[in-house]
Amino acid sequence: MKKTIIVLLFILAISSIGLSQSFYEFTVKDIDGNDYSFAQLKGKKVMVINVASKCGFTPQYEDLQDLYEKYKDKDFIIIGFPANNFKEQEPGTNEEIKSFCSLEYGVTFPMMAKISVKGDDMDVVYQWLTNKELNHKTNSSVKWNFQKYLISREGELEHVINPWVNPDNNRILKWIEE
Repeated sequence: MKKTIIVLLFILAISSIGLSQSFYEFTVKDIDGNDYSFAQLKGKKVMVINVASKCGFTPQYEDLQDLYEKYKDKDFIIIGFPANNFKEQEPGTNEEIKSFCSLEYGVTFPMMAKISVKGDDMDVVYQWLTNKELNHKTNSSVKWNFQKYLISREGELEHVINPWVNPDNNRILKWIEE
């Protein structure tokens, strides 16, 4: 019986190590299917945002691009994750999404491959962003397209910004400039 308990405690301890995964340990696929390691983001402030092409908030792409252009040389980056979780507002393929973002909004900030940001098939990055046990900051749920997660230079979740808040909001600008 003691051996069983010790083995179970050991397994629990090992599995809890995964709960401490750092933001910088993730590697995802970019919109072209290439590996994109978050380790390259160390020392930068990062905005992670789930995006969609057919949403009432889609015009935020323009403000996101402006924000990126203004601060990209000041250790700030935006990472866009297309997702089709809300009323099928991102039905396109990665190629279609990339074309739309480029042609309609001139997007140059990094776009990742289409993922799920909620439900049983939620991507591991969004599991980390939304689960306090993983991010050590707060629990959240992705309310809609264009929800913003602000990550510190140290890779810690600092703020969750609602979708209806524009990227050029003073709270976001102040955070970037701190």
